[in-house]
Amino acid sequence: MGMIGKVFELLFGEGRNVLKDTAEVFFENSENSASREAKSRAAALEQFASEFAMERKGHFDRFMDGLNRVPRPLMAFGTIGLCISAMVDPVWFASRMQGIALVPEPLWWLLGTIVSFYFGARYQVKSQEFQRSVAASVAQVPQVKANIAALKALDAGASGAQLPASIAPADWSQPEPPSVPGSEAPNPALTAWRAGHDE
Repeated sequence: MGMIGKVFELLFGEGRNVLKDTAEVFFENSENSASREAKSRAAALEQFASEFAMERKGHFDRFMDGLNRVPRPLMAFGTIGLCISAMVDPVWFASRMQGIALVPEPLWWLLGTIVSFYFGARYQVKSQEFQRSVAASVAQVPQVKANIAALKALDAGASGAQLPASIAPADWSQPEPPSVPGSEAPNPALTAWRAGHDE
């Protein structure tokens, strides 16, 4: 017995497991690997969320955003208004067009440059907002995949125990109808009613 005790003490003594430690040299510990992977994903998602977090805008920023939305509709509706005014009051429209004909060409170039830069800047801002929204949607992909897998499992007839804990409720089983004493006994009123309808 002393020899066996020494062998066990050699293998499992001092709070260690020589067999397990030796096996981990050749094979990865799957539990530790899953833990490391979960921590890595959580850190990546946390960094991702902080990078693409929606900024809180103050009153001035919201006012400027509203002001930045004005020029494009103003130009579009102004052009339509000019077309309508040409039909309603041609003399008034012609006098305004004579004034526009007197605008020098460098001023037209300057106006075109300002409008081009304005639309270019707006395009850049909107594209960055679009990229943020795409990144926020991509961050939700793992949860959506888990939900879809749970719904497919439910559609295939899986029980609540086979579904993930985040989706499956505590009890998917249907409650049994309560048993009523004497429900198996014949009902004379129902028998007479059936006999009257069978005639």
